[in-house]
Amino acid sequence: MTRTKFVMAAAAAAMLTAMPALANDAFLAEQKPTEYLAKDRLIGAKVHDSAGKIIGDIEDLIISNDQKVEGVIMGVGGFLGVGEKKVAVDVNALSMEATDGKMNVVLPNATKESLTAAPNYKRINPPKGWLQRAVEKGQELKDKGEVTAKDAYEKAKENAGPAIERAKEAAHDVIEKAREAAQPTPEAPAEAPKN
Repeated sequence: MTRTKFVMAAAAAAMLTAMPALANDAFLAEQKPTEYLAKDRLIGAKVHDSAGKIIGDIEDLIISNDQKVEGVIMGVGGFLGVGEKKVAVDVNALSMEATDGKMNVVLPNATKESLTAAPNYKRINPPKGWLQRAVEKGQELKDKGEVTAKDAYEKAKENAGPAIERAKEAAHDVIEKAREAAQPTPEAPAEAPKN
């Protein structure tokens, strides 16, 4: 996959997630053979230098306000995440190619010295802490639960409607038969006494 195709695919994915869904045509039913999810192939992909040595891994994407992928955040150095530093790399500096369902990412001009000298990537907003993520997840589950409960109530109400009407009709028939049975019948004429 060329860099241009990657940028276009990532930009389209970012744009779709950022825009509000207003109509049914805003939803995608399934993944196309020409598409991949960043989480499946790109996030976590190992980045190699020109000699094929692993120099880091992709941890996140940098998306601009106009929904274009500007770069990636790489974790470099350290051991098992300890002592690792985050550097940002322009997407055009990377060579990316998908082979056998795996993303091969190369930063051809990278050296140990250039990665050591690269500045730590500075975020505008600090990452969310575990407590904030837990609160947001709780709110998400609550919102989804309310929608699900409301949908279940409406479905039950919809299904109960015809059953209630049938029960009313059956009860009405039984009441009418009971009324008919309870009405006095005209008495038969008395027989004349036999002499």
